[in-house]
Amino acid sequence: MRRGHAMPFGATVMQEGTNFRLWAPAADTVEVGIGKDDATVLWHALTREEGGWFGMTLPEVAHGARYRYRLDGRAVVPDPASRYNPGDVHGASEVVDPAVFDWDDDAWRGRPWHEAVIYELHVGAFTEGGRFGDVVARLDHLVDLGVTAIELMPLADFPGRRDWGYNGALLFAPDASYGRPEDLKRLIAAAHRCGLMVLLDVVYNHFGPEGNYLHLYAPQFFTDRHPTPWGAGINFDGKESGMVRAFFIHNALYWLEEFGFDGLRLDAVDAISDDSTPDLLTELADAVHAGPARARPVHLVVENDRNEACRLARDALGCPRTYTAQWNDDLHHTLHHILTGERDGYYGDYADRPLLRLGRCLAEGFGYQGEPSPFRANAPRGEPSAGLPPLAFVAFLQNHDQVGNRAFGERLHRLCDAAALRAALAIVLLAPSPPMLFMGEEFGAATPFLYFCDFEPALAVEVARGRRREFSRFARFADPQVAAAIPDPTLDETFHASKLAWASLTEPDHAAWLAFYRGVLALRAREIVPLITRLASGPRTWQRHNDGPLVVQWPLVDGRNLTLCANLGGEACPWPDAPVADDGRIYAYPEDIGGNRVLPPWAVLWRLVRTAGRPAC
Repeated sequence: MRRGHAMPFGATVMQEGTNFRLWAPAADTVEVGIGKDDATVLWHALTREEGGWFGMTLPEVAHGARYRYRLDGRAVVPDPASRYNPGDVHGASEVVDPAVFDWDDDAWRGRPWHEAVIYELHVGAFTEGGRFGDVVARLDHLVDLGVTAIELMPLADFPGRRDWGYNGALLFAPDASYGRPEDLKRLIAAAHRCGLMVLLDVVYNHFGPEGNYLHLYAPQFFTDRHPTPWGAGINFDGKESGMVRAFFIHNALYWLEEFGFDGLRLDAVDAISDDSTPDLLTELADAVHAGPARARPVHLVVENDRNEACRLARDALGCPRTYTAQWNDDLHHTLHHILTGERDGYYGDYADRPLLRLGRCLAEGFGYQGEPSPFRANAPRGEPSAGLPPLAFVAFLQNHDQVGNRAFGERLHRLCDAAALRAALAIVLLAPSPPMLFMGEEFGAATPFLYFCDFEPALAVEVARGRRREFSRFARFADPQVAAAIPDPTLDETFHASKLAWASLTEPDHAAWLAFYRGVLALRAREIVPLITRLASGPRTWQRHNDGPLVVQWPLVDGRNLTLCANLGGEACPWPDAPVADDGRIYAYPEDIGGNRVLPPWAVLWRLVRTAGRPAC
């Protein structure tokens, strides 16, 4: 089976040769150079077309040829729609014919979202080898763990040999440090054969600070009307923005159609400014639903600090109108505060009545649904989300940001008591929302996950200084010696320190964590997943009486309630409504929770119960 995505730009292999097209409205002339190095390049003048386009078909050029563009006889640049750049972001692009790869996952039809258990991973740090093929070798571990979807951190070609991926410069080219495009396709096909969905993290809110040359020949890509934390915003709503929007929409369709990804996670969409109607996010989702999602399940997930419930709306059949789900930062922040007591930065927004905030997140999705956020100078944040199903919210205790944005990249098991963490996991992994794990958390990885990058020397110096400056406002880094110990993100050793140590799985502590995760996720597949499709559309409720446990209920269509009872504290609490027997018990942590009227510290009980009345908030 062959797959490909047709694009109006880039290098397209056809029967009569390869067609090259570049949108360069600020250039007078454009040439395409064919050859592996500067000494062998043969330059061909492209034909100027209407609307700032340049194009030509070269009959002698085929799959595997190297090419670059020369603007006005001076600047030499890669193709912004390059499918592969083997020499990094400043080097020549390579012609890739997607029809060369023969897919062998014809039987794959995707998986429904209610089965999702997501595992976020960084290809370079997931294994010692750090390449697509090395991920294939670990797929059996993920299947045995109970994962049903892997989410790859961004792959778009970034400068240097290592990066988180959020500094992408060539958005259509998988970074060469991980392998060739065919290697990525082999990974996806292998995952599908294992029953795993594959999601991709994409960044449409900015380009990285090095290796993007669009400003030289297509300054219309950018606007100073919408500044971002990373510089000038992308022009999604101004003059000549149509081509800009098409570039990003084609990028989304390219990953889904040419590579067979099962979904996309759109990074920080709150940083995408677009005043047009429909805006880019709506147009992109509509294109996906009208295209690849007509043939198979395609899941679109957003990270959105604005908590826009409207983007997660369902139709009359309960299907997503635009986006499938959002990362639920409110749930994470609340649980992180409960577990660690930290209240720096945005954690301070969750320090007031955290158990009730947790109940709201579990029952209704967002913790902030229009209330003022003290962290954001009391600006209102969010929209009402109680009408959305739990499937609209991805739940997690760790991810790349929440670990890697810490100065020393500490994982959560280093910050709190093991019993407390297991209790929180018993909630996140068994709640009706799809859970997400961050690579290595399932075996209590001893390695940190640090911020790392590999920019050109002058920029690298500024990034290292900025990293330390970022933490200088926190009291614990006021000591110069402590601040100096913050790892330099530009050093190779920082990247290697972040790689998972798989050999540790044989050590007792790590093996015990892995057994815990496997056991709870097996229970989720057996007991919880079948219930998710039977959740009623009525209100989910939560309560906490006095100093008692938090109780959350999700009604089912058969009149029963999926019920959570949790004591997330270091002291036992009164339990006036304790069941007299193991009536409807699904899971208990600790296992020996009895029928007395006291709930032990860090205790969680999941039950299926039929009750005449339901608690009010």
